[in-house]
Amino acid sequence: MEAVTKMASERPVVIFSKNSCCMSHSIKTLLCDFGVNPAVYELDEMQRGREIEQALLRLGCNPSVPAVFIGGEFVGGANEVMSLHLKRSLIPMLKRVGALWV
Repeated sequence: MEAVTKMASERPVVIFSKNSCCMSHSIKTLLCDFGVNPAVYELDEMQRGREIEQALLRLGCNPSVPAVFIGGEFVGGANEVMSLHLKRSLIPMLKRVGALWV
């Protein structure tokens, strides 16, 4: 779990993802279309991916991917990120942590 916390705090926006997950792709595309440059960790390509996935589940991310961290804080998965976007809360949050400048 400590590894996840460290990785999540390295950049303003961090996404734990899997290449095979269509929802992960959707969230990555949404954030990149805004102009965010997130750190993306593809768990299915990482040597310790399984271990990190288990830590994400313990943090409460179910399903384990996508898991989005903004400003080092766990925001949630695809449903939570889309809800923030629909409430018009996502972009101000991204600006607050320095992920967006405009």
